[in-house]
Amino acid sequence: MSKSIPSQPRKFRRAMLKLSGEALREVGSKDNISPEIVDRVANEIHIAYKQGNLQLGIVVGGGNFWRGAAASARGMDRSTADYVGMLATVMNALALQSALEDDGVPCVVMSAIEMKNVAETFIRRRAEKYMDEGRVVIFAAGTGSPFFSTDTTAALRASEMGAEVILKATMVDGVYDSDPKKNPDAKRYETVGFQECISSQLKVMDITAFSLCMDNHIPIIVFDLEKPGNITKALLGEEIGTIVI
Repeated sequence: MSKSIPSQPRKFRRAMLKLSGEALREVGSKDNISPEIVDRVANEIHIAYKQGNLQLGIVVGGGNFWRGAAASARGMDRSTADYVGMLATVMNALALQSALEDDGVPCVVMSAIEMKNVAETFIRRRAEKYMDEGRVVIFAAGTGSPFFSTDTTAALRASEMGAEVILKATMVDGVYDSDPKKNPDAKRYETVGFQECISSQLKVMDITAFSLCMDNHIPIIVFDLEKPGNITKALLGEEIGTIVI
């Protein structure tokens, strides 16, 4: 049974945006990253950045390059496969940083794996300082440890940074009771509880990410990244997608 709340939050002081790596690749293209899509994402962030006093962190996945679990299933050592995936997120983070800076948005990439010539090493207090100063902080390389997804990274960084919400930009327009690609009668929730997501195994985030958000009272708003303007709407607190609370 889904829960009902009066409305979604309208103003966010600090938010964590989770971007799907796969959404940065144009369907049918041989390129892993589409500069046009990255530029559109950056522009939508820029519009929201100009309109409000939002402090923003971003976690981007690496599925357009690599999926550790899939490589492990084909015989690769799981830890090694996950580290490859973490490096894939760094490439996406750098591409997004470049696009944001071209739009005049001050930002910094902080990596959970030390790589001095590419990104700053993640230090929680320094990341908080950057966000207080108005810089967008892009968190790369996952948690720095294998066996954790970038969804869990988003939940972890949101908890560490004191974010009020996680905005999960993905390939679907919300949370459904079954796979809408397989079931044309699938029902989309406007609001759904964490416990229902876990018990019904709704494939929005993994259980570790759900549990972190539930324990720290951080709602998740799931929305369609592919529809132009949706990122701006989500960042500005407009009603969109499904809220998990």
